[in-house]
Amino acid sequence: MAQARASKRTTTPLPGRAVRGSTTGRPIMALLDLLGRRWVQRIVWELRGDALSFRALRTACDDISPSVLNARLADLRTAGLVESTEDGYRLTTDGRSLLKLMLPLHEWAERWARRVR
Repeated sequence: MAQARASKRTTTPLPGRAVRGSTTGRPIMALLDLLGRRWVQRIVWELRGDALSFRALRTACDDISPSVLNARLADLRTAGLVESTEDGYRLTTDGRSLLKLMLPLHEWAERWARRVR
């Protein structure tokens, strides 16, 4: 059983490693693979303000399962986008830079939602 569980584990997508869509690990493909993982975008979004404790982040993410939250936080820490501090989890400089790139998508999605409702 443990062996089956271990085979399901995947490594964090990083540039230079084979990732979904790229055997060479092109940086954009590594980023898209990481952002395509369940809950990653939501976690980054919820960390857009102050640091959040694990419990507060879990609540902000609609009570995501603790195991999934731990796995995604591990991915984001390995990728250098999130760090753990005594105040909780927060975006790193790279994480905040990524968030700034996501904000125009948020604005576009809000305009789109108004048009299609």
